[in-house]
Amino acid sequence: MTLGQPLGSVTQGSLTGGLEVRLHPDILVEDMRVGKFLVVQGVRSRFFCMLTDVALGTANQRIIANPPSWEDTFLREILAGSGTYGTITLAPMLMFTPPLEGGEMGELGDGENGRDSKSQNLSSLASFQPQTSTTMELMPVKTIPSHFSQVYDASVEDFRRVFGWEDDPQRKNFSIGKPLDMDVPVCLDLNRFVERSNGVFGKSGTGKSFLTRLLLAGTIRKNAAVNLIFDMHSEYGWEAVSEGKQFSTVKGLKQLFPNKVEVYTLDPESTKRRGVPHAQELYLSYDQIEVEDIKLCSRDLGLSDASIDNANILFAEFGKSWILQLLSMTNEEIKLLCEEKRGHQGSITALQRKLFRLENLKYMRAACPHNYVNQVLRSLEAGKNVVIEFGSQSDMLSYMLVTNMITRRIHQHYVSKAEKFLQTKNPNDKPTQLMITIEEAHRFLDPAIVQSTIFGTIAREMRKYFVTLLVVDQRPSGIDNEVMSQIGTRVTALLNDEKDIDAIFTGVAGAGALKSVLAKLDSKQQALILGHAVPMPVVVRTRPYDSVFYQEIGDVAWEEKSDEEVFAAAELAKADLGF
Repeated sequence: MTLGQPLGSVTQGSLTGGLEVRLHPDILVEDMRVGKFLVVQGVRSRFFCMLTDVALGTANQRIIANPPSWEDTFLREILAGSGTYGTITLAPMLMFTPPLEGGEMGELGDGENGRDSKSQNLSSLASFQPQTSTTMELMPVKTIPSHFSQVYDASVEDFRRVFGWEDDPQRKNFSIGKPLDMDVPVCLDLNRFVERSNGVFGKSGTGKSFLTRLLLAGTIRKNAAVNLIFDMHSEYGWEAVSEGKQFSTVKGLKQLFPNKVEVYTLDPESTKRRGVPHAQELYLSYDQIEVEDIKLCSRDLGLSDASIDNANILFAEFGKSWILQLLSMTNEEIKLLCEEKRGHQGSITALQRKLFRLENLKYMRAACPHNYVNQVLRSLEAGKNVVIEFGSQSDMLSYMLVTNMITRRIHQHYVSKAEKFLQTKNPNDKPTQLMITIEEAHRFLDPAIVQSTIFGTIAREMRKYFVTLLVVDQRPSGIDNEVMSQIGTRVTALLNDEKDIDAIFTGVAGAGALKSVLAKLDSKQQALILGHAVPMPVVVRTRPYDSVFYQEIGDVAWEEKSDEEVFAAAELAKADLGF
């Protein structure tokens, strides 16, 4: 493998501050863009780096004091490379030491032998040609290259060594996009991705939903995890509206994977109007609501801390039927209860008045014919990915109440299964990895309430009970710092607010250079990915979510089968499974 044309030489730098590179005279500084990947060939090691800054330099201040006119091309060409030059700053991310032609490079010794070996190494640098071995181990950067080491464009082989390839039989790799200036896939390791909680961030309009849909499609395609998706705006199940000047729709997960995805709806009428076939109804009952569920929604219900304290009194008195009992109580009955249980009549009356709002929720029932949450659990245990659509019930009260109620019960079930597996050590008892997707995550992970919510518990537990989160949010600064530090992989589109940018790099070493990279992203189809599922931070042009993607990722040959044929097959499969 040849290294290609050198772009510049390392002139100075440090491990923490990065490398400063002076570009060669024939290299146009305008071709050097933040986020670009370059390699530095040192004497013994090869360094894989990200470009984090671009600058202009001059050899003499008199040139700046009396610059040549733009029309004087002759003088500008004379100065180029000697009097004026471009510089770039590189952040070394990874390093590897490939064998030199003729054998491995030995360790430098002391004394005369060490000096001879060093001389041989320096003399062989110009003829250095790295091998193409795929067994080469990547290592974290713990040193830097020497002065005047040459810088080159990263090659396709470099990317394959670092990020792997999608058809690797040994790993569940999924292509999330391509580098800004190359046509080579950048892959996530989905096994590592799902074993920790992750986040998709970006300001409004940057394509967070499309990024999330890509990631979910990858985990389903590779069978890396089973997904529970709380679809607040009905974007993931059947179809979604594509962003752009002209109205168009894109396929949801149910269309791509008809046999692997089940859609549940809290608003059957809305789901039917949108033409979503085969959606299952989902209802909840008052006796499933616990005080912790109401506490999470206290801001939306307008409840005080005193009302929550009195709710605990009611729960202790009436058990699961506490809400039904409260809604049916008269003022006299409330007064008698307060006298007996030392409750506060005003707080309980206010609680009763606020909880009457629950009667307007379409999915709420006094009693349900059967337990729909258990039905969702059975779907998950059967390996089905579940999308819960809210339809017209997409207000924040409904979203927080339903998401919390269902997640707490599913988490309890998974804790029980995980403890059984730890006890028996039987592989058949091991729970299937579950990833729960929530939008508006800062509402669930706010520092004021995160210690008492199930989502804070899941984020802190990480993979202990085989349940992780995929949080989607435009305001990461609203998420508790402890939770952000536990986020394994962060897929971040453009952010402008300094607080949000700082939050993204909570717990990330060497974040200074990456902040400038994040701030320079385009507003569409670009993202910075860093964390557990990638060996180093990387800026990508995200994979298009289009007809080509459907054919590559889905279970259906879209160019051959109609929707009617697809869902006829899906219904047949459901019948075989007893659904």
